[in-house]
Amino acid sequence: MTASELNPRTKHYEFLGPPGAFLISVGVTFMVYALYFGCSETSGGCPPPLELIPQRLTSSLASKSFWLSLFDAKGASYYFGWYAFCVVAWMLLPGDWVEGTVLRTGGKQVYKINAFSTFLLSLGLTAGTIWRFGFGSFTFIYEHWVGIVTAAVIMAIGQAFLVYAMSFRSGELLALGGNSGNFIYDWFIGRGLNPTIGYLDLKSFNELRPGLILWVLINISMACEQAVRRGGNITDSMWLVLVFQAWYVADGLYNEPALFTTIDITTDGFGYMLSFGDLAWVPFVYSLQARYLVFNQVELGPIMTTVVFLVNASGYWIFRAANGEKNDFRNGRNPKNLKFMTTASGSKLLTSGWWGFSRHPNYVGDLLMALSWSMATGFNTPVTYFYPIYFAVLLIHRQLRDEEKCSKKYGADWEKYTKLVPWRMIPYVY
Repeated sequence: MTASELNPRTKHYEFLGPPGAFLISVGVTFMVYALYFGCSETSGGCPPPLELIPQRLTSSLASKSFWLSLFDAKGASYYFGWYAFCVVAWMLLPGDWVEGTVLRTGGKQVYKINAFSTFLLSLGLTAGTIWRFGFGSFTFIYEHWVGIVTAAVIMAIGQAFLVYAMSFRSGELLALGGNSGNFIYDWFIGRGLNPTIGYLDLKSFNELRPGLILWVLINISMACEQAVRRGGNITDSMWLVLVFQAWYVADGLYNEPALFTTIDITTDGFGYMLSFGDLAWVPFVYSLQARYLVFNQVELGPIMTTVVFLVNASGYWIFRAANGEKNDFRNGRNPKNLKFMTTASGSKLLTSGWWGFSRHPNYVGDLLMALSWSMATGFNTPVTYFYPIYFAVLLIHRQLRDEEKCSKKYGADWEKYTKLVPWRMIPYVY
């Protein structure tokens, strides 16, 4: 197979092409800061009075001191030190090497499995620090929030340029959707499919370790800040957010091999879209609820606590049960004797169990969990509900991309399948 056959030119743009890629790159970066300055102790509310926002925005953007304040040397040292710790942990902690799906070259990418061990080590060191030096020893993330965010953005931008340059190495396998020839678009969407440095696969490493684990550490820092202010205890709402989100992250890290069959790994290139999402968006946007609860301390009480717990538990049950059925089936097991249809290409598609209710039942579970995290903050502001709203849009977009890919792959068989399983996500709704 020639290089042009192995890596054909991308002829179809997503996100409205290069202009959309540019606007999204700027927009999501801006949004991370906006969610802080629009929902913090110093902003005058969450959100601040709407009539004040335009004047504050224009004066800040025109101020040199404001731009300089976004960088914090101590915050940067914390972030880059954390990233280095994740790399060293990947290198030194034991872990199995597993193969991913078959690539277009006929080979398979190999991944080291030790994300959960890295998570446990991080939690152990954090717990030891707090036990030895008190809650105040771990409030530095709250205190240096903007500087740490800026360091993460710098890392994401730098990695996007690095992997774009790496994609021109001889023999590099490119993402089918990221080889358009337009620099802005390919830099954003990701030109290289599996950029590696030595044995380190950058895409899967960033997907699970630096940002996802940092999300939990940020929440712990927020809980410590609240504990300092309250004299050593935290609210029931903070406990719910802390436990729910830590469990969600632990579940993903423990089931690390499941990542290697997702569209992020098998199909998408690694560019700014994923580097920013993994390193900046996930830890600093997804932790909004915990940060809000530092300065808006919500006591839910037993009834509301039970309601929020049940919503989260229902979501997790659906999410884990649906993914369990799918993973069993992909690995040649069918313990529940689920029904399926066989396509002309030989692929098998589940048509019963959770996958008979809808074509993406795991997304429904994900959304219920996201909703429960925001419910823990109460109902005084819409800002803390940003995550489930954004997540719903993301999952619908991902579902549309996935189904477009399946339609091309299976042809008439896909139409037959959609008649057997007509609902995309939520039965009788969508």
